[in-house]
Amino acid sequence: MPRVALITGITGQDGSYLSEFLINKGYVVHGLKRRSSTFNTERIDGIDVHPREPDARLFLHYGDLSDGASLAGLVRDIEPDEVYNLGAQSHVRISFDIPGYTTDVTGMGTIRLLEAVRMAGLQCRFYQASSSEMFGSTPPPQREDSPFHPRSPYACAKVLAYWAAVNHREAWNSYVANGILFNHESPRRGENFVTRKITRAVARIEAGIQDRLYLGNLDAVRDWGYAPDYVEAMWLTLQQDKADDYVVATGEARSVREFVQLAFDHIGLDWRKHVAIDPAYYRPAEVDALVGDASKARSVLGWAPKTLFSDLVRIMVDADRQLLEDARMGRLVRVDR
Repeated sequence: MPRVALITGITGQDGSYLSEFLINKGYVVHGLKRRSSTFNTERIDGIDVHPREPDARLFLHYGDLSDGASLAGLVRDIEPDEVYNLGAQSHVRISFDIPGYTTDVTGMGTIRLLEAVRMAGLQCRFYQASSSEMFGSTPPPQREDSPFHPRSPYACAKVLAYWAAVNHREAWNSYVANGILFNHESPRRGENFVTRKITRAVARIEAGIQDRLYLGNLDAVRDWGYAPDYVEAMWLTLQQDKADDYVVATGEARSVREFVQLAFDHIGLDWRKHVAIDPAYYRPAEVDALVGDASKARSVLGWAPKTLFSDLVRIMVDADRQLLEDARMGRLVRVDR
């Protein structure tokens, strides 16, 4: 029998890549999706075969991390071998505007899902997607034993979820692991995240659709990797004999300014002629630098990033250029691989 996985946040960047990865390994994948008045499954349209088809390997279910009853029923009915909790309100700046909702979904949602698994009596393996934002103002490089100092409601909610996962593992002797993921991007990144905002604007500026890109703190330093590389680390984390927590990162420090420059260089334009600073995009509490030390993941999981920073920027810019070309030619607009 194929292994069965349940993924929350399946319609997001990581959920879509993880779904493809697991299906390619022979899994049957079930995903949690929220009710929306607009279509929100375009990232998984390429693998979403109608459930009545005999070769269907992906099944979507309505539910929400804020609804413990729906989670309990879903876990009971599916009986997954592996659970990947990727769902969250994950936009850091927006979390300052909706801190209560962010805490409920990102923090308490994790507890609801953990309890749903426990109350169902399942011996499945649970992956909690934790965030480098938990380290906040702790100086880099950040590793598994670095102290947390969250600087946003999102980061606070992720700290809650992280310790809830650890406590569940220790209290109930369950297989619960945290992956502390540093920034990872792709053409499937949401358009209001800074990297995708940059690459989308670069494509539109080249096409003459817009002329100016407004950004916030260009000096912020992050550790940027490629999302498909990171979902492999998620899977590897649950294949170990013992549950543990791992930092997943490239170890390479790059500023927002460097990302902008590389993106504009790729199309032969001077970024300084098109980028302006808007203080509205500053965070109330800034995080200056997040750079991870993934030595443990390398030695225990055998994982290492495959995609260079410069290649990541190029992939994202070219994908957004292609999306514009598809729209211009009247072709079906897709979310690039």
